[in-house]
Amino acid sequence: MAETAESRTQQTDDSKHAARAERRAAKLAKQIGSFAKEHGGAEGQLAHLGQMGTRIVLVGEDGGWGDLVAPSYALAESAVRKAGITVHEDFDGDFAAKVRTGPYEWSRMAGIQVGGPSND
Repeated sequence: MAETAESRTQQTDDSKHAARAERRAAKLAKQIGSFAKEHGGAEGQLAHLGQMGTRIVLVGEDGGWGDLVAPSYALAESAVRKAGITVHEDFDGDFAAKVRTGPYEWSRMAGIQVGGPSND
């Protein structure tokens, strides 16, 4: 069966999409690696954000934390696999206990509560 121009175009589009996803995963993995290096290592957890993508929550060995957003769960999984970090199913227990917050976070969280201080 002869290959059509349409099928060749689809194959080209698919390979471009795959290459773009690979570059995005590599960029995220590099950012995760930088975070891990800065914080003495890191662990993570993937959280679905619906159509927005997937949040990669990172917690450093020193208690520092941060997050990145990937456009899909598959891309987030690829990024953490490339970065070589431990990924937890849930953000609870010993993993959550590693997070260290500072005055900014406490002030910010209190300001959200009714009657709490504002951050204006």
